[in-house]
Amino acid sequence: MTNLILQTAIDAAIDAGNEILKIYTSEDFGVEIKADNSPLTKADKAAHLKICSYLENTDYPILSEEGKLMSFDERKNWITFWLIDPLDGTKEFIKRNGEFTVNIALIENGTPILGVVYVPVTKEIYFADKEGAFKSIATEKGIDQNNTKKLPENQELDHFTVVGSRSHMSPETEEFIDNLDKKGLPLKMISKGSSLKLCLVAEGAAHCYPRLAPTMEWDTAAGHAIVKFSGKTVTRHSDKEDVVYNKKDLLNPFFIVQ
Repeated sequence: MTNLILQTAIDAAIDAGNEILKIYTSEDFGVEIKADNSPLTKADKAAHLKICSYLENTDYPILSEEGKLMSFDERKNWITFWLIDPLDGTKEFIKRNGEFTVNIALIENGTPILGVVYVPVTKEIYFADKEGAFKSIATEKGIDQNNTKKLPENQELDHFTVVGSRSHMSPETEEFIDNLDKKGLPLKMISKGSSLKLCLVAEGAAHCYPRLAPTMEWDTAAGHAIVKFSGKTVTRHSDKEDVVYNKKDLLNPFFIVQ
């Protein structure tokens, strides 16, 4: 089951990325401001529709940032469902810095069991399920098998490397970083947009990603799967328990990836 389902998610992410790039290279992003003051573009909507065209043929319901807002009563009994952010990092998209992703996760009993994170500009694609976490390059025919690497990669980092948000660094996060046990290594900070921050920890390019600022479940679920199946963790800052999904309130707790 999982291989076919994972392939469907990979195909959906790559095709959604193609839709995003059509708008990324155009003159008009069609930017709107949503009720929570976050931006929405034509690309968010186009990617949502493309992903749904793939996933609605599976056995699982879909919860998308750009879809109909489901009440908890509608979704509380879901055992397995898709959780997607069609364009994560809309601010980075608008800035045209390339640091935005397509996020697709499959959640079972509150836990990610599959995830795909696709970076349309660079064609890098991260994907994970019970077989492990991998990084590859997308091609017109799917994934370049010759460029596929299992995560984490063995990287000898000579600095204690912390990845943080390019657009959302909070005072709480800065205080956490100041108090880290850096294992005697000098500190190095990397700023990244979107779910790339989770992927950097999963692949071994960073030690830690603290997020002591608001995020939503669809922001992290796919990256959480990549982290989980690379052998690392996404835990609540408050009690070190795993972050879970399909809560009544879809706002994530503050969390640490390491």
